[in-house]
Amino acid sequence: MPHPYPYPFWLVDEISRHLGQLSAHLADLPARQATQVIARVLDPKAGVLTGVAQLVGTSSTFAQREAERGAFPPEVWLALGRAANELDAIGGDLDDHREAIAAAGARPISTAAVQPAPAPLVVRRRR
Repeated sequence: MPHPYPYPFWLVDEISRHLGQLSAHLADLPARQATQVIARVLDPKAGVLTGVAQLVGTSSTFAQREAERGAFPPEVWLALGRAANELDAIGGDLDDHREAIAAAGARPISTAAVQPAPAPLVVRRRR
């Protein structure tokens, strides 16, 4: 029997809407504020990336139970498990850079300070 209160669906829609708004506004924020937003998104305890990774992990656990009883194809469970693992790996890759991002967002703005020099970026091509 379906849940009579559609709150979970409303919540998903609201979170998606807010994430879209945040993405749209991020490009228009001043550099310091954008850096602070990114640092909060990547916060390993309460950040958006961690929350999404937990949600996908919980979805994988649910899908496993459903696959075991025959309600879901096993491929759904496996795909969600891979997605959860990938998100966890992405979070791990970003761990090394969280302090640098947080420090950049905490730096005081001074017009007399020396501007940071741009770093050369390397473009890698797939062959």
